[in-house]
Amino acid sequence: MKETKENLRTLFLEKRLILSPTVREESSLAIANQCLKLPVWGFEYFHLFLPITKKAEVNTSFVLTLLQARDKNIVLPKVNSDDSLSSILLTDSTKIIKNKWEIPEPERGITITPLMLDVVFIPLLGYDTFGNRVGYGKGFYDDFLKSCKPNILKIGLSFFEPIRKIHGIRPEDITLNYCVTPERIHYF
Repeated sequence: MKETKENLRTLFLEKRLILSPTVREESSLAIANQCLKLPVWGFEYFHLFLPITKKAEVNTSFVLTLLQARDKNIVLPKVNSDDSLSSILLTDSTKIIKNKWEIPEPERGITITPLMLDVVFIPLLGYDTFGNRVGYGKGFYDDFLKSCKPNILKIGLSFFEPIRKIHGIRPEDITLNYCVTPERIHYF
């Protein structure tokens, strides 16, 4: 069977959902600890997704804590009515709500232009040894990344190792620079 995006979406979602909550939390903490080894700590503006709990995503609260401890500007994604992403600065008064896809996001706040961002943590289901990723298929991040500066660092977070190659990659698909797992950092 070819490892197409559609097949991989199902496979990796199932793999995540069978992990116990304890394993997911321990692995999420290990991923955050691996993030300490990334060459990103001199930057200021970090775009960080908040996890969709029902889809067993990596718990990014540990990465959030690392960023806060280093006094970084943390920007959260918000899905707009046209399915584009806005970047909202996280402040003490930011109220987080769940949108129609159960994605936690800021209700409102200070919008940061994508060109100000230095690093973006990108949600994914799977990825390959070339840095191609499989998301949920809506194209939110591929579209969003086109509005960022060309040298923005793109970092995936995954409980799993990469597959060899994803079939069906399109020219508009944007590759990762790194993907962080509980055991290691993959460089692309």
